Amino acid sequence: MKVLVLYYSKGGNTRKLAEYVAEGVNQVSGVEAVLKSTKEVTKEDFIEAAGVIAGSPVYFGSMAAELKKVFDDFVGVRKKMENKVGAAFATSGDPTGGKETTMMSIIQCMLIYGMIIVGDPMDATGHYGVACVGEPDDRTAENARKLGKRVAELCLKLNA
Repeated sequence: MKVLVLYYSKGGNTRKLAEYVAEGVNQVSGVEAVLKSTKEVTKEDFIEAAGVIAGSPVYFGSMAAELKKVFDDFVGVRKKMENKVGAAFATSGDPTGGKETTMMSIIQCMLIYGMIIVGDPMDATGHYGVACVGEPDDRTAENARKLGKRVAELCLKLNA
């Protein structure tokens, strides 16, 4: 079973956070993280995945256009995404830089795709997803792993 960890990263911080999310997915036996940038991802990656965890830097309080373009371009597979697990993560350059609104913009796309949305676990932050300012620190890395693991475990339960 596969979980797609999809990201757009200009400076590398979102990519690093995506790598930590993928590590969490890979902690679950029987689930494999497929780590792809917006330049690499295909419609087949979406279709084959039991879950999608998508991340973006904050651009004007929303996801990067490059990630939004993926959701727009892949609308043809929307009906095949119903009841798959979705989650979000974000990075920003400023402490009040719109990380929650960025995650919500990603989550909105996933809801339109008919996906089942989860936030990060209660022993992480228990909110919309994982987010950080700048490069992920050790705590953020651990919370990202927890989010990846949570999505992977839920995918197993839903597909048992």
